[in-house]
Order: sequence, then C-alpha cells, then structure tokens
Amino acid sequence: MARGTSALVGWLVLVCLAVVVPASAALVWTSGHAPATLSGKVAAIWRLTGETMRLGGATGSPAGVALSVLLALVALVYVSTLVGLITTGLTERLIALRRGRSKLLERGHVVVLGWSEQVFTVVSELVAAGANQRRSAVAILADRDKTAMEESLQSKVGPTGRTRLICRSGPSADPAVLALTSPATADSVIVLPPDASRGDADVVKALLALRATARGGDATVPVVAAVRDSRYLLAARLAAGSRGVVLESDTVTARLIAQAARRPGLSLVHRDLLDFAGDEFYPAAHPSLAGREFGEALLSYGNASAVGLIRGGVPWLNPPARTVLEPDDQLLVIAADDDTAELADCASLVDERSVAGPRPSETRPERLLVLGWNRRAPLVLREWGRNAPPGSVADVVADEDEAVVRAACDDDRDVGDGDGEGDGPGWTCVALRGDTTRPETLAGLDLGSYDSVIVLGQEPRAGEPPEEPDTRTLVTLLVLRHLERRTGRELPVVTELTDDANRPLAPLGPGADVIISGKLIGLLMAQISQNPHLADVFDELFSADGTQIHLRSAADYVVTGHETSFATVVAAARARGECAVGYRSRADARRAPGYGLRLNPPKADRRRWSDGDEVVVIAGEGRRGAVRSGGLPLPRRTHRG
Repeated sequence: MARGTSALVGWLVLVCLAVVVPASAALVWTSGHAPATLSGKVAAIWRLTGETMRLGGATGSPAGVALSVLLALVALVYVSTLVGLITTGLTERLIALRRGRSKLLERGHVVVLGWSEQVFTVVSELVAAGANQRRSAVAILADRDKTAMEESLQSKVGPTGRTRLICRSGPSADPAVLALTSPATADSVIVLPPDASRGDADVVKALLALRATARGGDATVPVVAAVRDSRYLLAARLAAGSRGVVLESDTVTARLIAQAARRPGLSLVHRDLLDFAGDEFYPAAHPSLAGREFGEALLSYGNASAVGLIRGGVPWLNPPARTVLEPDDQLLVIAADDDTAELADCASLVDERSVAGPRPSETRPERLLVLGWNRRAPLVLREWGRNAPPGSVADVVADEDEAVVRAACDDDRDVGDGDGEGDGPGWTCVALRGDTTRPETLAGLDLGSYDSVIVLGQEPRAGEPPEEPDTRTLVTLLVLRHLERRTGRELPVVTELTDDANRPLAPLGPGADVIISGKLIGLLMAQISQNPHLADVFDELFSADGTQIHLRSAADYVVTGHETSFATVVAAARARGECAVGYRSRADARRAPGYGLRLNPPKADRRRWSDGDEVVVIAGEGRRGAVRSGGLPLPRRTHRG
C-alpha cells in the first residue's frame, strides 16, 4: 500500500491469478468432458480463467487473444469507473445530508435558531401544539453536528407524532446558511439565546442575518427572541423588526420569582398556562355577545373562562364589567383548545346566598430571606420591593462581598415608577456574608420569622473550576429542609433551578414553587410563536404594576363550609372587579401532579369550600391610559419594536 495504486493493482492481479488458474485447471482435469489433448485442456483453462476474470477468454491467434483481452480491460475500466462515479456521488450526497447543509423544502413550519437549554422545551411544546395538525415540521439550525442534535432531541423530546424534526448544521448568523431553513416560508422563527457569555450578541447577529435573508430588509414572519442583558434589548428589538417580539429573560424570571415569593403556589399556575398540555389563552369570536357587557360574558361560557377582550388587535385584560362588547371585539378566554369554547348561560348556577361579604384587608410588613446570589438577584429584590409594604425587610445571605449586595439593594430601592408606591426606602435590605451550603450558616438564622425564602443558584466565578449546575442549590435545600424539620415549620420556599433534570432531585415539599429559568422562557417563546397576540397578554401579566395573576383566599368570595358552584365564585369575583379562572384545594395541595390546582373548571362544578382553599383570579390596576368618549379606559399597548 505504501508503494501506491500500481503496486496494489499488480499484486491484486497476481493473487487472483494464483487462485483462479489452479482452480480452473482442477475443474478442467476433473471434468468428464475435458479435451483429450494437452493443448485443448490449456485452451479450456484459458477460457475458464478469462470468463472468471471477465477477460473474454477467446482463443485463436495470439493477436486475436491480445485484442480480446484489451477490449475486456476497456469494458472493465468503463464499468468500474461508472460504478465508482455513482458511488461517489451518492456518498457525497449522503454526507451533505448528514452534515445538514441541504435546502429545506417546507412551508408553514417553525424555525428554531440556536442551541441552548431552552431548545428541548421549545421543541417539546411545538410538538404538542402540532399534535392536532395533519402535518407540521420544526427546523432547528445550530452550529453543531447534525447527528448529535438528532440524537439529543430523540432522547429528550421522545416521540414526535405527526411533527417532523429537521436539523440543519451551521452558524445561524450566516445568511447563506440561514437560507437553508427557508425562513421566508415559515410560520414563525424562534431565536434562542446561546448559553455562552456572548449569547446576547449572537442573538442580535442572528436577527440581522434573518433581516438579510428577507426581502425588503425586514422579516416577513413573526420572530420571537430572548436576551438576558438589558443592554442588548433595544438592539435586538430593532433587528427583529416590526413583527418581532424580544423577551428580556432575566427580568421575566426575576418577576415570576418575586411574585411566587409573595404568593406561594403561583408558579404552578404559570406553568399550567404556559405549556400546551393544559389550558391556554385563546381568542374567541362570538358575534351573538355583541352589545352585551363584559360582566355577562364571564358567565356565558360553561367550559371556558373569559379574562379579557381583543379590541383593534390589542388585548385588554380584565376590563370593567360594564364594558360593552363591540361587534369586532374578540373575547380572550382560557380554554383547552382554540375551538372548544362553547356558549352556555351559567347565570342560573349562581347561588347569591353563598357569596361572601367584604372582609377587611390587612397589610403588614413582610420578611424575605434570599439564599445565594447571581446576576438575577438584584432584579428579584427590585421586583419584590416594588410592592413590599412599608417596613418590610429582605435578608440576603450569600458568599458574596457585602458591599456588592448592599450597593445592588441601594440601587434597586432608589428606582421607582414615579407613583410613590414601592419607591424610596420603604423596605430594608440586610446583607449577610456566609456560605449557604453550611448548616451553621442557616442555623444562625431565625427561619421561623420569615414569610418566604428564595434560593438562588450561584453562577461560576472567573478563575474557579466549573461545577455542575444547581449543585449548590440542591445542597442548600437539603440543609434548609433539615432545619425545617427541627423547627417544625414548613417555609414557603421558591427555588430557582437551571436544569429541568434536577427538578426531581430537589428536596422540596409537595407543590413547592420551582422556577426553572430556561424552561420558563422556552415555554413563553413557544406560546408566543404560535399565538403572537399573546405577547401583550404575558407582558401585562408578568409586569410589575399591571394586571396580574393572584391566589386569594376562597373565604373572600364564598361562604366556607358550604357547597356551591364555581359559577358563584366567578360572580363573586366579578363584583370585586376580578376574573376568577380556577382554584387550589388545600386538601389536595400535596398530591401530584396538580397539587390541588384546577384551572378553568366547568361553571357547573360544585364543591365544599374550606378556609384554606384559594381562588385563582386575574386582577390589578392594568388600565392606565387614555379615556374613550364613552368613559371607558383604553387598553394599554406594549411597545416592542
């Protein structure tokens, strides 16, 4: 082999002749019809050898034999070359397909750009969303090996049913490579933030590449992207164009952590509304309701929960009950699917005698314990402090420089929205230096005095060896759980995890609030990609001062200890200017998988309400803005581009 092709061919010929000639001679000599003369036998051996080696085997004059061998060699070279060319072409084509560099011939598909912790959540939700479609496809473009991507998706996503997953390999910031996914014919494009430190810059570059592939310089399909650093938010929105939605993932995660800390169990509601497995937000058009008030629409669905309306393409959550529905309005409902909301007059199911009277509200200072520190910690404290009652205290225990923590707290307390509520030094931040994985650190705290606990994961520091994500968080939870058993009090704990695979490992009580930042953003991006109008809805629900989801005592709505219908709860919430969309049973709060939560129950469902039950409502002061000629406030439109 070291001597080259000619040596290989020569030795191959010699080896073949060394086998074929003796075998041919043995066949001729042992045959019953062998020639009698020696020359005849030699000629027979030659013919058999030529037929075996495809050399013709003609006999006659030496010149005729030579020409016969020459023609046979030419035919052999031609056939071998033709087979080699065909094999090489097929091999190159298979390699190109294996590398994921072929043009995608699809229409109406979803394009996912990038590879990060959210990709499995996004793809899983898109598969669930396409389960009732005859044919759907999801194209993933990332700068990774195509086979490795397919194997990872197959192992973590599982069976995809009618949805086809198509992987393409290459940098998403290259317009030529991006064109392989046919983004112009897609229904939507999702741009995932990479896990690297420069992930936000890569998102902006991918959005610019998407603009470069689109005609006219602007994306023609809805685009959903996410960035972590607010410094890249404006650039990403400008690059995404007028039909783009850019989420600030750290801010959204921080708001949900802060909301869950104040209202335990709220993460269960968010998870149920964001995934496609349960009930979601859908627009419902029923012209027969035109001219009626929104308050009547709350009891006009037996299997759906009205929470707002869409007027002029702008969602309006929890409008006043006396808002008159216009012919072009669409109701925003929570339902199992986009075609399952059916009209049914449920007003007769309301039991006025079971509606509870008003109860005095109590506002007292709150005590919050934050264990750990990362880049989202200042945002969590800021969001928690916006609605903290005067005199509230947030104790921060972290293996971080106390000056850094105090500076972040001071900066957050100096930031306000200008309405005087939640601004200024209404709450106090206390920085305590300590390792939250050590029992003596937590044992020195008066855990029973805190209303809620937030456990944040620590990010790797420069110069330190990287460790598995959530390792310190799991250790902290173990120590915290041990101290809870010693004190006899189970604290409301909100835990932030990075990897969804670590959720079963977390030593938490049943139904505890767990915020998995990557999965949460992935669910949100998947929902908006399928229903672009939900961008304004979620922006309002997750805002700091808008209409939000609340968990409130059932005793505020109905008389406890009596059996009554859920329609009665809806009517009681309507009287308070709220939309009731579900409840959480205290008796089932420790039972998986729902942990007592039931969203969008039928209005006819009857149950006995207890003091520990909670009602899920959508309420808040989300109606700031101009006033229509009829005296009703206009819905607030969120600027995104």
